Order: sequence, then C-alpha cells, then structure tokens
Amino acid sequence: MTLNPLTIRKIRRFRSIKRGYYSFLIFALMLTVSLFAELIVNNRALIVHYDGQYFFPTYRAMMPGTMFDLGYDYETNYRALAARFKKENSGNWALLPPVPYSPLETDLKKDAYPPFPPSWAEQHYLGTDAVGRDILARLIYGFRIAIFFSLLLLVTNYAIGVSIGSAMGYWGGFFDLIFQRIIEIWSNVPFLYVIITISSIVVPSFMMLVLIMAVFGWMGITWTMRTVTYKERSREYVLAARALGASNRRIIFKHIIPNTIAIIVTFAPFSVSGGIVALTSLDYLGFGLPPPTPSWGELIQEGWNNLDAWWISGSVIGAMIVTLMIVTFIGEAVREAFDPRQHTTYE
Repeated sequence: MTLNPLTIRKIRRFRSIKRGYYSFLIFALMLTVSLFAELIVNNRALIVHYDGQYFFPTYRAMMPGTMFDLGYDYETNYRALAARFKKENSGNWALLPPVPYSPLETDLKKDAYPPFPPSWAEQHYLGTDAVGRDILARLIYGFRIAIFFSLLLLVTNYAIGVSIGSAMGYWGGFFDLIFQRIIEIWSNVPFLYVIITISSIVVPSFMMLVLIMAVFGWMGITWTMRTVTYKERSREYVLAARALGASNRRIIFKHIIPNTIAIIVTFAPFSVSGGIVALTSLDYLGFGLPPPTPSWGELIQEGWNNLDAWWISGSVIGAMIVTLMIVTFIGEAVREAFDPRQHTTYE
C-alpha cells in the first residue's frame, strides 16, 4: 500500500518530535512485553529438559509433578525442580523466566510475615505485597489489563461517539436537537453511583466495566465530531458527493470521517491515559475488577494500608507516572504532527 505525500509528511513530522517518537517506541516495547508477559514473569518454566525430552510448560496445560518423578499430582513447582536438577547434576535442567513468580502466587517464609522488601537473591526485584505476591509480576500483568481495558474502551467510545457526532453535525435540525438534550441529561447522571450500585449487586467483570464506562464515556468525542462535521458538510467535496448521488451514509463514513481523522487521532492518546486512570481509580475504591486480579489500583490501596512498605506504593506510583508521561508525550507529538496549520497552503 502506497501512502499519500501528506501522510508521509505527517509521519516525518511525528518522527522529528524526538520526545514523542521515543515515547512511542518505549510504549510499543511496554505493550510487547505485556503481551508476552508469561515469558518474562511466570512461575512456570520456559523449557524443561528431562531424561532426553524437552517440555514447554508456559503455554500448555498443567503438568503434574509426577511427570518429573516428584511424587505429587498437582502442578509442578518449577523453582524447586530447577534447584533439584542443579543439585543432582544429572544433565537435566529447567530454564525459568527472569521473574519466576506468577501475579497470584504467594511466597511465604517461615517465622516472617509479608510484605517483604526487594531482594535480588530471592528474585523479588520490587519486593512483595501484604500477602506475599511479587510486586513486579502484579505491575506487569496489571499494566496489560489496564492498557487493553483503555484501548477497548477507546474503540467503543469512538465507535459510538464518532457515529452519533457525525450524524448530529451532518443532519442537524430536529435530530441534532434531540441528541443534544439526551447528552445533556445523560451527562448529569452520577457515574460513580451507578458503578457502586452495580458492584453491590454483581461482581463486575472486565467486559462489564468496559460497557458501563462506554455508556458514559462517548459524549466527549461526540461534541467534537458534531462541531467538526458542521464545518465539513459545507465543503466542496461533500457538495460534489451529493451532486453525484452519494447516499448520506456514504458521505459520512467515506468522506467526512476520513477527512476528520486528524481530530480523532489527536484525542486518542489522551483517551488512553484517561482509561488507565479511570480503571485504577475504580480498583482503588474497590468498585473495579474483583480480587485477586492484578491491578494498579489495588496495589495503591495496599501501599496506603502499609505505608512502612515503601516499595509497594513507590513501585506502582512510579509505573503510573512513567506510563502516563509516555502517553502524554505521544499525544503531544501526534497533535503537533497532525496539526492542519502545518500542512495547509493558503492562496
């Protein structure tokens, strides 16, 4: 596929804004790491070599200890298995991830109580929480949940808001007036009370939270698209499409929306950061995803309850600052690159 010269200019402009471009690369790396988190943070071995055979436990069903002559039927303790192989020096070996703990696993010690401080020897690089779960593991898996929650919320909000906003701006009149009143009324509904009410009745799931927040989150982009579409519908290309007999649906989705893509792309990074903050806030208040789901909000709550364990709150707050700063820098660079004043010629 060949890109048009204007798109190439925008991409070059984006790459020239070093802060935003490098932030985008870092964000892409973070997203890739979260996608393959099981290869980096997991209590399952990556590879086990036993009696001349190779096993890959990471993405397969549970492997009982009896497969390695450990004498039990539940899932193999791969850390203990690796230590046993090393001690026996029999040619068998197990390759563990850099962080050999799952986000739900508790690592308790005799005559000691969690939270435990960071320890390189025990491979708890950011310590443990109040029940002995690895902080780094919960940070990485919590990031994956938060980022995919915000991306799915972004797609849902934009699908609703862009469609309704474009229709309001295109048709105007009574249709526009009705939806204005609907948005004004709906925007005054207390969102947090709705979440509290639903959480008291059922345990909210991932998709349920996305749908609830989408019901209240589509209005911002709707107003923006309404305003932009009002301006675009009077341009020559829209009048030409009408004269050629194009349907209203085709004019909106094939002509107007593609010509307002700069507005949509500009707001997207800030919407992503808003979704991350929203989910973290709900989890902190106890109205988000149910425990023991890895969550940044739940980690903040634990840090607040264990102020002497500085590594808990310090880790999650540091991760949030870095993530939101990166997304903000990307948003600024995208806005600058897609600024129409940079690509307009006045005659």
